[in-house]
Amino acid sequence: MGRWRPPPAKSTPYITAQGFAVLQEEQSALWRRRRDVVTALSAAAAEGDRSENAEYIYRKKELAGIDRRIRYLQKRLPELKVVRESPAADQVYFGAWVKLERDDGSEVEYRIVGPDEIDQQPNYISLDSPVARALLKKYADDEVTVKIGDNEETLWIQAIRYEPESDL
Repeated sequence: MGRWRPPPAKSTPYITAQGFAVLQEEQSALWRRRRDVVTALSAAAAEGDRSENAEYIYRKKELAGIDRRIRYLQKRLPELKVVRESPAADQVYFGAWVKLERDDGSEVEYRIVGPDEIDQQPNYISLDSPVARALLKKYADDEVTVKIGDNEETLWIQAIRYEPESDL
């Protein structure tokens, strides 16, 4: 059996203006960090025997990780479509904050964003997630049943709101 795996499915190319700005800033910071790592790597390489030089080995791995992320961002950023307008609707669409009530009576609030920005805030969920897909085009007071794996959960939409994007 080989190691080959099929490529993952393409994720949704949509992103908020704030999320796009964060990714651009990350790319700039990575280039600055890469410069420092290269300097430290050349200093470690100048010390002599590289096979037992822990600093050299560590810096090589760190540089590889930085380069991998930069390559990803260089490919991903041009593909992204920045969504700047929020719909003037009472339905759930991209960028909406949705307040939900669960079966047990607890409440949770999510913002539906692109898959590239879900790690920016703990209450952001991807447009590609089962919960977000079930919520799309629903109205306040609608009941939504979401199946995740073997579990099925019923959610009630309490409120939908959109925040205007700041000019970035």
